[in-house]
Amino acid sequence: MLPKKRHKFKSENLMTSPGTITYIGPEIELKTRVRKIQYNETFYQDIPVKTIADCSPDTRIPNSISWLDVDGIHETGVIEKIGNLYHLHPLLLEDIVNTEHKPKLEVFDKGHLFLTLKMLHVESEAPLEISSEHISFVLGDEFLLSFQEERTEDIFTPVLNRLQASVGKTRRNGSDYLLFALMDVIVDNYFMVLEKFGENLELIEDEVISGTNKLSLNDLYAFKRELTWTRRSIWPLRDMINQLIREDNQLVSRDVIPYYRDLYDHVMQVVDTIESYRELLASLADVHLSTISNRMNSVMKTLTIFSAIFMPLTFIVGVYGMNFDHMPELKWKYGYFYIWAVMAFVTTGMVIYFRRRKWM
Repeated sequence: MLPKKRHKFKSENLMTSPGTITYIGPEIELKTRVRKIQYNETFYQDIPVKTIADCSPDTRIPNSISWLDVDGIHETGVIEKIGNLYHLHPLLLEDIVNTEHKPKLEVFDKGHLFLTLKMLHVESEAPLEISSEHISFVLGDEFLLSFQEERTEDIFTPVLNRLQASVGKTRRNGSDYLLFALMDVIVDNYFMVLEKFGENLELIEDEVISGTNKLSLNDLYAFKRELTWTRRSIWPLRDMINQLIREDNQLVSRDVIPYYRDLYDHVMQVVDTIESYRELLASLADVHLSTISNRMNSVMKTLTIFSAIFMPLTFIVGVYGMNFDHMPELKWKYGYFYIWAVMAFVTTGMVIYFRRRKWM
């Protein structure tokens, strides 16, 4: 059974001026929610934002990190006002509201590090359907902006809980470590998605090996399409983190670089797992096609044997079905039984011959 949802490219922003802030994504009726978290090692404050003026960092708190979490990118007016407040480039804002944009990393002249990537969600397990959430980050000096699509749950809740409880290193480090913590949540979720892929792949493998008729080529290609789309969403993240590690960036301190290296290792593990799944799926598809072909050959072989056996019988019946007057066998008293005996002998002989040649 094919998945109901297909991943398609949308082209609403084509032929528009570069830097035009046009939202591309599903229609959402809820309003954009913005919250500002201000913290340092000894201070934490979670402030619901009511006006755009509340989005600016509070400079009265020394050595504090300001995290602005924007939930919902469909209201372009809100995104544009936040961008003007933090002096963000129009091209950066354009990528934030484009949910079809591929993952990328870019450093802007005004000291902004921009990242956009995909958060994956399992929408359905049978058949397996994966959906993506467009996530963007803007890293600056002592502040971090995060933009996510409207969802029922905030994907960054684990990090928020750690900040509130003052557990771990998040409160003691800067905005670069906060960026790592948020990206780590996204990458950890990739492993959960791959676990679902692995479970479904095991079921497909069992059905292919058992040779049941429950599995169809549509199921295999639907699974392959989801796996390929997942790979396309995750693959650029490898180069992004590698670029973040190797380039000399003033926004990422040397003390935090080892954490990004560990994150890079996790991404490589995800990529390697996806590649192994793709190879295994290709092998299973070949085995499945071979099984179907062998089953068809077996059916054709059986039909051919039956045709070969009935061919001489059809010939005998056809000969004695002719309406000639002078056919001596037609006058025999036991001619009917003789013909049956001949046909039984021919059939038995052909069966024995086929078995000796191992055709049956």
